[in-house]
Amino acid sequence: MDTKILSTLEFHKIKHKLVQHAATSLGKQEVERLAPSSDLELVKLSLQATDEAYKADRLKGNAPFGGIVDISAPLHRARIGGTLNPGELLDIASTARGSRRVKKHIEMLHEDDPIPLLHQTSDQLSEHKPLEDAIFECIDDQGEVLDSASVELASVRRELRSGESRVREKLEQMIRSSSVQKMLQDAIVTIRGDRYVIPVKAEYRSHFGGIVHDQSGSGATLFIEPETIVAMNNKLRELKAAELREIEKILQKLTAKAAEHVDDLIYNLELLGRLDFAYAKARMAHELKATLPRMNDRGFIKLKRGRHPLIAADKVVPLDVELGNQYTAIIVTGPNTGGKTVSLKTIGLLSLMAMSGLFVPAEDGSQLCVFDAIYADIGDEQSIEQSLSTFSSHLTNIIRILNSMTSKSLVLLDELGAGTDPAEGSALAIAILEHIHRKDSRIVATTHYSELKAYAYNRKGVINASMEFDISTLSPTYRLLVGVPGRSNAFAIAERLGLDKLIIDHARGEVSEEDQRVENMIASLEEDRLSAESERQSAEMLRREMERQRERHEAEIRRFEEQRDKLLLKAQQEAQEAVAKARKEAEQIIADLRKLAMEEGASVKEHKLIEARRKLDEAAPELAKKKRPASASAGKAAKIEPGDEVAVYSLNQKGTVVDISGSEATVQLGIMKMKVALDDLELVKAGAAVKTQQPKQTSSLKRTKDDTVRMELDLRGENLEEAIIEVDRFLDESYLSGMGQVYIIHGKGTGVLRTGIQQYLRKHSLVKAFRLGEYGEGGNGVTVAELK
Repeated sequence: MDTKILSTLEFHKIKHKLVQHAATSLGKQEVERLAPSSDLELVKLSLQATDEAYKADRLKGNAPFGGIVDISAPLHRARIGGTLNPGELLDIASTARGSRRVKKHIEMLHEDDPIPLLHQTSDQLSEHKPLEDAIFECIDDQGEVLDSASVELASVRRELRSGESRVREKLEQMIRSSSVQKMLQDAIVTIRGDRYVIPVKAEYRSHFGGIVHDQSGSGATLFIEPETIVAMNNKLRELKAAELREIEKILQKLTAKAAEHVDDLIYNLELLGRLDFAYAKARMAHELKATLPRMNDRGFIKLKRGRHPLIAADKVVPLDVELGNQYTAIIVTGPNTGGKTVSLKTIGLLSLMAMSGLFVPAEDGSQLCVFDAIYADIGDEQSIEQSLSTFSSHLTNIIRILNSMTSKSLVLLDELGAGTDPAEGSALAIAILEHIHRKDSRIVATTHYSELKAYAYNRKGVINASMEFDISTLSPTYRLLVGVPGRSNAFAIAERLGLDKLIIDHARGEVSEEDQRVENMIASLEEDRLSAESERQSAEMLRREMERQRERHEAEIRRFEEQRDKLLLKAQQEAQEAVAKARKEAEQIIADLRKLAMEEGASVKEHKLIEARRKLDEAAPELAKKKRPASASAGKAAKIEPGDEVAVYSLNQKGTVVDISGSEATVQLGIMKMKVALDDLELVKAGAAVKTQQPKQTSSLKRTKDDTVRMELDLRGENLEEAIIEVDRFLDESYLSGMGQVYIIHGKGTGVLRTGIQQYLRKHSLVKAFRLGEYGEGGNGVTVAELK
């Protein structure tokens, strides 16, 4: 893609926006290399990566890119045998650790919601845990080689500390002496050139044997190494040299280990750069409220409420445009400052963004094309240095475009034919448009010439468009109206501003009758368009409302069916359990009857059969059995008198009341009498039983919360009380999400927040262990908690 076109359409400003969202220098390098592609499949893959990162960022937040740096230079030095310093080795270990964390993060996301392209990239990240451990065991967070790095280093440093202690003790004995103190500028021990010295007044130089290492700016103080400690300082110098040699050995050993994995680590950097780049594109899409466009290579563009990404959201006017289906060229007419140039740039810039794998600020369903090239002649191209006028400069650029374009190109021309005689300019503009149209390129052009309106009207595949102008406010609305040619509003504006009506009428008389008919036709078309637009908006609102109603109705049906299925399943289970219980009890009753028949022969008494039947009835399932309300029962029992015919609920039998005693009644059931509670009886002559009012079933709905659970919680700036509440909520959500380890960022500061949080973690039931962050994790500013 021509770099001049990218500059004209301000694509570099989009890259500047994008680079601010990259978390690592690797991602920023990918942004710098970003350029539109003419390969449809590559564009689709790039957009898929952006879409997956957009979904991942929405669900779980940004991937943990902390601690990842560009280590390519140290790796190349390690490859050729150079020795890396402690800081470079720490960067290698930190980047390797960060790489593992990113890989684990994306694997967890992929398990919950597939993101195949990102997972395929992260799955190629190689792990180097032994190398990480070897470096972190030898070098601390501040880049100092630890005593534990080797036995020899520990021994040398012990001897070195002991020697320094002896030297200090010797010098302190000297400066405590009253005879020496009067010769000292200050009673202190200091260091010059790695050797211990004392500050002596210049006039007492001859009283001290030893070596002068330095003097004050005024010359009044000499820093002298007394002769008695010269040998001791020499010994310390030898020990420090031995320490440096041992540190060099350790660094060479670690560098050799890193050199074994140079190729894998360099490839990791490339993969991490791609992943960070995808997340950066996703975060910019969130910022711009951009959507995924559908891509094609048929030259078809359909923007739904497309917005220029560099204009403030509260000022930009959305653009609706379609190109490449029924017509391949759009001719936009209208006054200056009406928004024609912005419309051109919007179409061109959104096409470049989509061809670069970026989401575009437009509504869902927008479609864009992968062109082989986009050409633009926009703005004042006048060149003083080349002695070119505005017209000549534009024409030179257009000639270059005409020589380079193909049928798969998009051509954007602003103020075509301007800067010369109107008659010749309009004729030249028509000829240029016709040539481009015959090439079958897609074209959007703006112009002031009314002759081009007639050309667009008469030419198949070309359509007029204009920028809407509000006569009532004498200002443009910046809306692009496709299908409506621009009309002259000069007379209307002049009349609104107070120009004498006689002058306006005289001016109208100077306009040809044909031109007046064209203007009247355009005015009529605009009125019809406004009416149709209003009706379309009303129909669209009604359609959306019907769609919402339909969705709610379908959702209610789904909920009803789910609840019905649950109730049926529960009822079936209860019925099976009840039948099994009844069958078991029935078998027991039958066994009892058989035993009774064997004991008493064939003469089984009637009351024994009734009792057995009662037990059998009690064993029957009671799933649909009505329960008699207590209030109704009490009311009926009060009216029962001896001799009444009643129904016994518990036995499902009818009988006659023989006697009533207290709360019980003696009832004749066939040939046997039974005592039955009054609240178990109902008068038969009282009619059918009052329908049992089933208690209302209630159900509790537990709302589940699908929060974006992150692996880290940033508490910097919070007070301790608020931080404890946030930590408690964060630990619960992390535990429920199955995380094994989380990072709590509290900063270093005074240490109050860190101490309070760690005291809280010590007592928390979900925390198995915790520790301060290591190098690359934030050091003392981060607490790493391991969950149970």
